[in-house]
Amino acid sequence: MVFWIANLLGLGVAYLLGSLPTGYLAGRLLRGIDIRQHGSGSTGATNVLRAVGKGPALLVLVVDALKGAAAVGLAVWLQPRIHGAAPAAPLDPALWLPWAVCLYGLAALLGHSRSVWLNFTGGKSAATGLGVLLAMSWPVGLGAAAAFATVLALFRIVSLGSMLAAATAIGLVCALEQPLPYRLLVIAGGLYVVWLHRTNIARLRAGTEPRLGRSGENRRSPDR
Repeated sequence: MVFWIANLLGLGVAYLLGSLPTGYLAGRLLRGIDIRQHGSGSTGATNVLRAVGKGPALLVLVVDALKGAAAVGLAVWLQPRIHGAAPAAPLDPALWLPWAVCLYGLAALLGHSRSVWLNFTGGKSAATGLGVLLAMSWPVGLGAAAAFATVLALFRIVSLGSMLAAATAIGLVCALEQPLPYRLLVIAGGLYVVWLHRTNIARLRAGTEPRLGRSGENRRSPDR
């Protein structure tokens, strides 16, 4: 019983870490605006860049990534202590830890995109997902970051870079020697990130997706 209760509490903390509304706070504290009413309506770093500025956007990007890394770190830190406090824990610690990392990482992704503090709205979880990847499997995380940077340098389209980074992460986690839970997490998380970009996909197909550094989203759209 202690094992399950502790993990439920841990998942709740991971969700709350992810749900910290960094971009929303940047807009409120620095400009006195609700960033959800500007640009794409997202609370992610890209929308902060357009509505607030470069410095706040960089800070939001870093903090959002740290949220994902912290959720994975929480899983790694908590599991040995749970098993130590509950000798009759139902699962082998070595087998359970990768699953715990998977669940806690997903909780952080969900928290970022569906924040309890913002009526279950939020960002698109790309930066938080990168933090999860880097903490869970740094080769996969670096590969995804490299794919994002390459696409951004070539096309200046953040949404395209985020989606191709998610696809790269899925390919790498399947190609490299990784535990099954990690593969499931990256596949599920990557598909979730792509799904959150569904309105961006429509704009990409229509040729209307704005490029970084250009004013293409001055009015709020329903994109979340």
